[in-house]
Amino acid sequence: MKLASFEIGGRSTWGVIEGEEAFDVGVLLKDRYPDLKSAIAADALTAVRDAAREARRSPVADVTWRPVIPNPDKILCIGLNYEMHRKETGRAEVENPTVFARFANSQTGHLANIIRPKVSHDLDFEGELAIIIGKPGRYIARADAWRHIAGYACYNEGSVRDFQRHTHQSTPGKNFPETGAFGPWMMTPDELGDVAQLRLQRASTARSSRTRRSIR
Repeated sequence: MKLASFEIGGRSTWGVIEGEEAFDVGVLLKDRYPDLKSAIAADALTAVRDAAREARRSPVADVTWRPVIPNPDKILCIGLNYEMHRKETGRAEVENPTVFARFANSQTGHLANIIRPKVSHDLDFEGELAIIIGKPGRYIARADAWRHIAGYACYNEGSVRDFQRHTHQSTPGKNFPETGAFGPWMMTPDELGDVAQLRLQRASTARSSRTRRSIR
């Protein structure tokens, strides 16, 4: 399935995306699952699929996209995870990955404006694959890790480069409000297929978010 969080007529909801239609599952299941995050945590995707058959449909052109998961417990990011990027930055190979955090209010939805803060002129885009963790756990064996993934989504992980480079910590440049575009939707592993066979690339005719030149 393709799952998303969005607004219809100013009302926040969530649901299933099929083709050019958004199915408002959230309004049907709001008493049990007030948001997409709670439905995933409850492993309730069968109920979501069933509810979609009765849900009201809207053209995706009429919805306002929100970040796929607007209210995450945490957002952990892996830095220098592309070998070409590591080499162009001149960083040495390391045994353990660089990990930094983003906060929920640094995110925005698909097709929303990414905001360049007035204290910087160095806002840059980064195409990333977001992994949505659906099943909790600790000390998970590598062979079992895939079972904890609820789905995958596009992420334009916008970076305010000058603040990112103030120290060795990336966090300051990664957390200005509305600089990370998450979405438009997530895909469950059964629909996406073998993620190792995918190639992440920049679209030539559209962007996941626009960069607004006005500042605040």
